[in-house]
Amino acid sequence: MIALSLAEIAEVVGGQTYDIPDTSVLVTGPVVRDSREVGPGSLFAAFVGERVDGHDFAPQVVAAGAVAVLGSRPVGVPAIVVDDVQAALGALARHVVNELGTTLVALTGSAGKTSTKDLIAQVLRRKAPTVFTPGSLNNEIGLPLTALSATEETRFLVLEMGARGIGHIRYLTELTPPKIGLVLNVGSAHIGEFGGREQIAQAKGELVEALPEDGTAVLNADDPYVRAMASRTKAKVLLFGEADEADVRAENVRLTDTGQPSFTLHTPSGCSDVTMRLYGEHHVSNALAAAAVAHELGMSAEEIATALSEAGSLSRWRMEVTERPDGVTVVNDAYNANPESMKAALRALAAIGKGRRTWAVLGKMAELGDESLAEHDAVGRLAVRLNVSKLVAVGGREAAWLQLGAYNEGSWGEESVHVSDAQAAVDLLRSELRPGDVVLVKASRSVGLESVAQALLESGAEGEVAAR
Repeated sequence: MIALSLAEIAEVVGGQTYDIPDTSVLVTGPVVRDSREVGPGSLFAAFVGERVDGHDFAPQVVAAGAVAVLGSRPVGVPAIVVDDVQAALGALARHVVNELGTTLVALTGSAGKTSTKDLIAQVLRRKAPTVFTPGSLNNEIGLPLTALSATEETRFLVLEMGARGIGHIRYLTELTPPKIGLVLNVGSAHIGEFGGREQIAQAKGELVEALPEDGTAVLNADDPYVRAMASRTKAKVLLFGEADEADVRAENVRLTDTGQPSFTLHTPSGCSDVTMRLYGEHHVSNALAAAAVAHELGMSAEEIATALSEAGSLSRWRMEVTERPDGVTVVNDAYNANPESMKAALRALAAIGKGRRTWAVLGKMAELGDESLAEHDAVGRLAVRLNVSKLVAVGGREAAWLQLGAYNEGSWGEESVHVSDAQAAVDLLRSELRPGDVVLVKASRSVGLESVAQALLESGAEGEVAAR
């Protein structure tokens, strides 16, 4: 964070100082909410959770180097006390962003946000110092914490914005006003909470409504819900996609023998070839979104293509492709799942495993509401259509729907199986996997299927495991 005195911070957040002998002392380190991340010069934000009260760690964090605690009550060590710690964090983030004058890029969408954010960051940091959301910390706490990690050297600030309902993204844009707003897609993720795609589109479009007249809305030309958002912004509109009218588009899209996308990137400033290190054709759209942002910020087609070709995955459990010493390939995409990302992962599995035996170890997709049965059934059917060798559906009712969809599509005998939990899946795989097999593991975060991928990697860990 930029250096601010405790007196300045107290004024910005409307707080009272307690047990601070000298309010001119500067906060020069990061603002953190996890006591394990405290270092010299930092500010510790104390939240009261369901199981842990951050205020209880006050003496510990000050001993570790924190200048003060930002909390909702005095704690016997230097503290700035406010009524609402979350609101105070937001106010502080807004102040720091305004002081820095950094170009702020915000993005949202139903699927692919984190992968695209990681691509944008890897492209932009070739041009200038860039700070970006770690992982998927895209809510009202994670977003200001990311913004507060920017310094005077930061030129680009890339923020992922998530939403659980109407008004959430509008609130986030008020904390950190974007200059460039990117909307990836409108899909089925959280459709049970929103009530329908129209409501999801309404929520995602709040991002482009927040843009200034001299800003830029980067919109997916291939998604009709997103493309329609052009009428909701006063900013310039830049389209990306495979459509002919897209300003930034891909031509000659194909997959390599190992399932990595390759294409010719076209931008208003020129064209250049891209071959990505990531897996699956769905990354083409993510790459085009990143390219559109980079083009708007002055990078050439050649610079963008080089950066995209060298970019990797920065966030864990997202299409992590690892080959065991015995030749079994594990694709860990277990961080989260929705219908769009599940189908994209299955297609990537089919591409990676071409000519090999493939396994899809799948669990439920959460928050689909009345669409849940149909969406799980559709994923099971797609696994069969893609000739996945074996579907292992893990868990309760939703997993049974996955298996039923596969059965109704023509997966009989032992081509699909329903198991009760992750351990049962591990036991099955350990007994049946053969060298050369490819295993995809994917489900919503709450299912915890990353434990299956981890167990498989540990099973083949005799010798060094090489991650591609």
